[in-house]
Amino acid sequence: MELIFLGTSAGVPTRTRNMTSIILNLQQPTLAETWLFDCGEGTQHQFLKTDLHPGKLNKIFITHLHGDHLFGLPGLLCSRSMQGNSLPLTLYGPKGLKEFVEVALRLSGSWTDYPLTVEEISSGRVFDDQHYTVTAFPLNHPLECYGYRIEEHDKPGALNAAALAEDGVPPGPLYQLLKQGQTVTLEDGRTIDGKRYLGPATPGRSLAIFGDTAPCPAALELARGVDLMVHEATLEAAMEEKANSRGHSSSLQAAAVAQAAGVKRLVITHVSSRYDAEGCQRLLEESRSRFANTLLAEDFMTISL
Repeated sequence: MELIFLGTSAGVPTRTRNMTSIILNLQQPTLAETWLFDCGEGTQHQFLKTDLHPGKLNKIFITHLHGDHLFGLPGLLCSRSMQGNSLPLTLYGPKGLKEFVEVALRLSGSWTDYPLTVEEISSGRVFDDQHYTVTAFPLNHPLECYGYRIEEHDKPGALNAAALAEDGVPPGPLYQLLKQGQTVTLEDGRTIDGKRYLGPATPGRSLAIFGDTAPCPAALELARGVDLMVHEATLEAAMEEKANSRGHSSSLQAAAVAQAAGVKRLVITHVSSRYDAEGCQRLLEESRSRFANTLLAEDFMTISL
C-alpha cells in the first residue's frame, strides 16, 4: 500500500505544486487496484509523470465539489475512454457529483466506453469488501465535504500445520478452509475448528484522508489511531482565524488533530500558493512543534505503509 501525491496546492496551482490529487496504490498478491482521492485540474498530466496509468483506476473518491478538487475529472474520464480502456470505474462523492459528470460529458459531446458508476454518498460506510472498508466523515467546509477513513481488514494468522498433523488431520484442500478459520468435518466424523490452529492475526493498515476542513468534532473519529493521516494545512498559525473562516485549518491545527487522535504519522498538504519553499518549511516546522512525526507533502512524493 502506498500513497503518491499528484497535487498538493490549495486553490490554484504554483510552479511546483499542482491541484489536489492523491493516488492510493493497492498492490498485493490477492488485490491489484488503484484508487484516486480528488482530481484537481491537471491530474491526468501528473499521471504522465509517474509509472501509473489512469486506465488502471478502479475507484475515485471526491471529498467535495470545489474546483481545485474536481475540475480534472472530466478530462481524465474522457481520456481514459479514448485510450480504449474497458475496466469499470466507480466514483464516490457528495450529492451533485453525478450531475456534474453527466452535464460535463453531455455538453462536451463526450462519453465513456467503459462501465461508469457514480455513487453519491453521505456520512457512514461507503464501501466494504473482503479487503478494505472505506468510511466517510462529514467535515467543516462551506460545501458538503467528507474525509475518508480507509481500513484494511485484519489478515488471518498463519495456519499451524504441524499441530494439525499431530492431531491426525491430513494435508489437503481442507487446510485452505481451516486457514480461513472455518469449521470442517473429517471423513472419520471429527469436527475441526480452524480458529484453534491459527496464529495471531496481523492487524490491517489504516489511513485517514481529509478533505478541506476547519476544526470539527468528526476529525478525531476519522483519524483515531490510523497509521497515516493526510490533513490540509492551508495557512500558518498566525493566519488561523482567516483559515477557519473559509473552512480551512492551520499547520498547528492539523498537528493538534494528529496528536489528539493518536495517529502514527501526519502528512500536511493543500498548502496555499502564497507560500514559497521557505514558507512551506515554516508550515512544516509549526506542525512538528506540536506533532514531531510530520511530513510536508510535495508533488510526486511517495509514502509506503
